[in-house]
Amino acid sequence: MNYLSNKKGFLGIDNRFSIKQKVVVVPFGLEKTVSYGGGTKNGPKEIIKASHQVELYDEELKCEPYKKIGIKTLKPFKIDKSIRKALNKISKINEEIISKNMFPLTFGGEHSITPGCITPFVKKYKKLCLLHFDAHADLRDSYEGEKYSHASAIRRCLDNKNVSIISLGIRNISKSEIHYLKKNTGRIKIFWAKDKKKWNLNSFRKLIKNKTVYLTFDVDGLDSSIMPATGTPEPGGLLWDETLEIIKIAMKNAKVVGADINELAPIKGFNSYNFLVAKLAYKILSYKFLC
Repeated sequence: MNYLSNKKGFLGIDNRFSIKQKVVVVPFGLEKTVSYGGGTKNGPKEIIKASHQVELYDEELKCEPYKKIGIKTLKPFKIDKSIRKALNKISKINEEIISKNMFPLTFGGEHSITPGCITPFVKKYKKLCLLHFDAHADLRDSYEGEKYSHASAIRRCLDNKNVSIISLGIRNISKSEIHYLKKNTGRIKIFWAKDKKKWNLNSFRKLIKNKTVYLTFDVDGLDSSIMPATGTPEPGGLLWDETLEIIKIAMKNAKVVGADINELAPIKGFNSYNFLVAKLAYKILSYKFLC
């Protein structure tokens, strides 16, 4: 696998620092099926660029987590024009990463990457639970004629019979998705954004406890007041502190084996949104290996 130097990769760590890595960051700016705002292909490079400004010391965990984790970043590579070939590519990359007992963290790109990302995990584990942060259910069978659309990402994941979903922050769903949801309540649990004030995180803790989990984070799951830099921003979403609390509960109670963060569409001159996603990625890894 071809890696960027530490200094050019995620977090911009000094090249003199060396540790056997536990994490591989995969920049994968797939943008094929966007249906409103574009720009997700630029998400990975802007996340990595912003990460060089993230403070390496974590005041909550009282350490510099990167020193206890070991993080390498793959060199950017050409992404196939065919969405199915692209998904096969990310599947093979993740398969190689997990064969070396490392944790893949993919930076999209649009949410359509997730069915490809999880393929090797679906093969490896008897049951896999997706922890899904999103404004949208993504349960359409197809959208604008494309079965592998970003609007169908979770539906394609559920094509695998051993996959279940816990979704948080959903506040945009179509009538056809409601029909599918009602037929599959045994595999899909949704924490609706409209009910956020009444969420019982103890029930979430029990729901996710001891499960093998893959985390997929669409940044539009965050409220549009803090994350407008995405193709389909929605009001009424998750805020920073409550998001971290949920992720921490998952990391403490489940076996989280991989993750992706997607749908950042950078806005020129507004670096705070890129920085938010970079810090979110660092927090995910820090909680994974230190909680």
